[in-house]
Amino acid sequence: MAFSALSGVVRRPVGPVALVACLAGCAAPSGPVQDQYEAENRQVHEMNKQLDQMFVRPVAEGTSDILPDEVEVAILNASSTWEAPGDAVNYVLQVKPGKAVESVLRFAINATVGVGGIFDPATAIGIPNHSTTFGDTLYVWGVPEGNYDELPLLGPSTDRDSAGRVVGGFLNPLDYVVNPTQGVVLVVLGGASMLVERGRYSDTVDSVLYDSADSYAQTRLLYTQNRRFELGDTGEADDGFIDPYADDGSAQTDGASDAVAGAVPLGFEDPYAE
Repeated sequence: MAFSALSGVVRRPVGPVALVACLAGCAAPSGPVQDQYEAENRQVHEMNKQLDQMFVRPVAEGTSDILPDEVEVAILNASSTWEAPGDAVNYVLQVKPGKAVESVLRFAINATVGVGGIFDPATAIGIPNHSTTFGDTLYVWGVPEGNYDELPLLGPSTDRDSAGRVVGGFLNPLDYVVNPTQGVVLVVLGGASMLVERGRYSDTVDSVLYDSADSYAQTRLLYTQNRRFELGDTGEADDGFIDPYADDGSAQTDGASDAVAGAVPLGFEDPYAE
């Protein structure tokens, strides 16, 4: 139980890795972003970038160069497997029994037949992977988004998602039955998963953090519009996107830049951009 909150946080995307998910599906924001603490958020954002430059990125890229792809996939599979019981609890709280049952089945199958989650036989037999957080649960319960936050080490968030991180760290039933050694293993697994994702999507994350004219505004835009898209709190996805922070006349030719450009809706103006 001592590792409950820590393992719950580490097993979810944090810091620069959270940007990877932001590029998965984006749409035009349904309203302005509240950023009451922008000055403080920008300071934390710069600190997070420095930590990424000095520690996270070098270790992640070095790990990616060393580990075979099969090992990286196994790490990601295992991390997802041990998150599944917490997902099931959240789906129950969201009154989504079907997804709750699928999360339980995925855990039972992958943790046994899949050798501790290293393999993913559940997907092979048609049980899809669902992932959710207590932040999603708060949305279902009608809790408003609140202000945008940039959290030390954890990266972009909102008031609602920040509260979700705190409470969600205690919702995985496994954290109450594992012994201290197993708890440490789960924390290490979560950290390894974070490094694997940072390494696998290094170009994309770097393009947001280090190639954007205003990486804070870009991160805020990507995070908030993606979260709203995930929660269904926005319009349909738009196929035509541009990077509003790119220099005029500049061409984005690499895949990472194209991915970032594809996350910003055509004609959208960030009201917080300088």
